[in-house]
Amino acid sequence: MTPLKKTSPFRSILIFLAIVGPGIITANVDNDAGGITTYSVAGATLGYKLLWVFIPMTLALIVIQEMSARMGAVTGKGLSDLIRERFGVKVILLVMGALMLADLGNTVTEFAGVAASTEIFGITKYIVVPLVAFLVWWIVIKGSYKMVERVFLVASALYLCYIPSAIMARPHWGAVFKEMVLPSFSFSPTYLAMLIGLIGTTIAPWMQFYLQSAVVEKGISIKDYEYSRLDVILGCFMTDIIAVFIVVACAATLFTHNIHIESARDAAVALQPLAGRWAGLLFAFGLLNASVFSASILPLATAYYICEALGFEAGIDKNWNEAPVFYWFYTFLVAAGAGIILIPGVPLLKVMLLSQVINGILLPFVLIFMLVLINNRDIMGEYVNSRVFNLIAWVTAVVMIVLTALLILISILPGLLT
Repeated sequence: MTPLKKTSPFRSILIFLAIVGPGIITANVDNDAGGITTYSVAGATLGYKLLWVFIPMTLALIVIQEMSARMGAVTGKGLSDLIRERFGVKVILLVMGALMLADLGNTVTEFAGVAASTEIFGITKYIVVPLVAFLVWWIVIKGSYKMVERVFLVASALYLCYIPSAIMARPHWGAVFKEMVLPSFSFSPTYLAMLIGLIGTTIAPWMQFYLQSAVVEKGISIKDYEYSRLDVILGCFMTDIIAVFIVVACAATLFTHNIHIESARDAAVALQPLAGRWAGLLFAFGLLNASVFSASILPLATAYYICEALGFEAGIDKNWNEAPVFYWFYTFLVAAGAGIILIPGVPLLKVMLLSQVINGILLPFVLIFMLVLINNRDIMGEYVNSRVFNLIAWVTAVVMIVLTALLILISILPGLLT
């Protein structure tokens, strides 16, 4: 990788501030309503036992996100574009079809998070969900890339409210640090499902498509890529630190008191008598912020990669006449995600957790496409992967395949491995 040019610290900071955005936004939006639900249930169900996963998972997330950003900076093309050119239209259509279904499920979970968090404050979902849907649609439709990015960066900063929420829960910090550095494993279906869900929600397939598209639309080239790489690394650390605090908050209170929850809303409500009213309200506010933020990004990411795969114009800086398919598709996903939540009796928990597990199942396929592309010198030139990056990425893909196979095996033949 070309080293940073020797410039003054002040100039380096200005360049970084001009480039910062895609990495931090992409990583943080992954702590969405489905992700927060998964982290909350993991902490409430298994306590601190899965905290060790976040160390290798952060390393894997950094490597995978860096690959996406690097491909965007080198090629000036989105990941869907590159997959279509290298593997053909049939392959990209199959991949896009699966990802679109998963992302529609994920979008539904974001509006479920909006509904759940605002109900804590006494606001009915039949008022707030349509209002939020219109708000996120209007921001993207009417805004420029710069304006939208600034809104998203502010939303990323608001995730920090989970840190004081966890501190107010008064966790046993010795146990927290011990579980983070001493791995434990179980073949129980609950443990495996939560493990796959954690990895699936932290390293989600859609992230690679959105990040690469954002790098391309922002016009980041390889000459300034080291600053973008720092943006990616900071975003990955930030999102996983927030996720750890969510798990800790629920483990210290709900798991300790043997309280069963089915959603992040349950966690916010249950935290109040155990950790104090402010801890519960901060948790609920974090869920609302994450849900609104992700309800904007997920449909946007899906519209990006579908249009790139099919060869249609895409981008926030283009108007409706220049990219009609892009904007119509974004509008459809926002409307469908909000509309499904307003249907009485929708099993929200199943939709949330299932979408995270589907992400874990799809991830290895996306990683394999990425690894083939990024190691192709005709595409990447001197910026192909190092051996270390290839090792970490391939290990991540293999681990996800093995975990998914174990989950399926245990589900079909219960008791075989227990």
